[in-house]
Amino acid sequence: MAKRGEAIEYQVGRRTVRVSNPDKVYFPERGITKRQVVEYYLAVADPLLRVIGERPTTLKRFVDGVTGEAFYAKRVPKGAPEWVERVRITFPSGRTAEEVCPTEPAVLAWAANLGTFDFHPWPVRRADVDHPDELRIDVDPPDTAGFADATRVAETVREVLSDAGLVGYPKTSGGRGVHVLVRIRPEWDFVDVRHAVIALGREVERRAPGRATIAWWKEERAGRVFIDYNQAARDRTVASSWSVRGTPRATVSMPVTWERLRDVDPDDFDVLTVPGLLAEHGDPHEALDSRAFGIETLLEWYARDERDHGLGEMPYPPDYPKMAGEPKRVQPSRAREQP
Repeated sequence: MAKRGEAIEYQVGRRTVRVSNPDKVYFPERGITKRQVVEYYLAVADPLLRVIGERPTTLKRFVDGVTGEAFYAKRVPKGAPEWVERVRITFPSGRTAEEVCPTEPAVLAWAANLGTFDFHPWPVRRADVDHPDELRIDVDPPDTAGFADATRVAETVREVLSDAGLVGYPKTSGGRGVHVLVRIRPEWDFVDVRHAVIALGREVERRAPGRATIAWWKEERAGRVFIDYNQAARDRTVASSWSVRGTPRATVSMPVTWERLRDVDPDDFDVLTVPGLLAEHGDPHEALDSRAFGIETLLEWYARDERDHGLGEMPYPPDYPKMAGEPKRVQPSRAREQP
């Protein structure tokens, strides 16, 4: 315990945040400590709160550092200070929970002290937790592909979004993938927003059939980059921009411009480098909230595909209850084996 240092306190606005064991090593490969993670989050607090502020937020906690077991804290942890605000959310099962709702920088430091690396916000605001205001496209390469493959598919995503009258903002996932964010008006429920992402994914697949797929079952993807439409389902989240990821290098999910996307290396963005990049270049996604878009065109595409091509609902994640209109939740090879 002596090697982890005495507890220290940070004055963050009106709050005093106590950090225990500040010298505890969280990332052994690079010697990055809890103190450095806390200070990283204080350095990026302004842009991070723009993307997670007033949102129900799941904390991905690594209490033993990156080499330990991680878990998702979907409820406000016991002993949380009274100034850590919360919001009630409803899971697909119908159960409810009080989840952390970040509103100020001190919450980030408090969460980091608990071993939080990633912040996973819902795509909704506290004022209306049933109508997303963010369309999220998760461009997920398979193990046989890499970041360059994801960026090529992301460019097709950008093209399809443009044809639907939408503007997306890309970020690295912190690994090999790319996330694209679109601010939308909170006028549609989770089912509609998921259908919009399905329609977008189908169009991306048509335009890049050898590179992209929306197939839920891995056996059907044939090494193509997956547009993970189920990340738009209720209670499914992605790590926010500026979140530290559980990688040996302590990489960060970094917002970038479309012009830079193909040229960046996701390993260049980490706990040690990102604060300087933010100070020098500012927030590449600062304009994300400047305009909210509608998803009418994507929903028209979904209806067209259902009407003209027989393409309707797609499988939900395995832990979901059976959803309306959903096909059999069984992988194709097993379905063929059944009598």
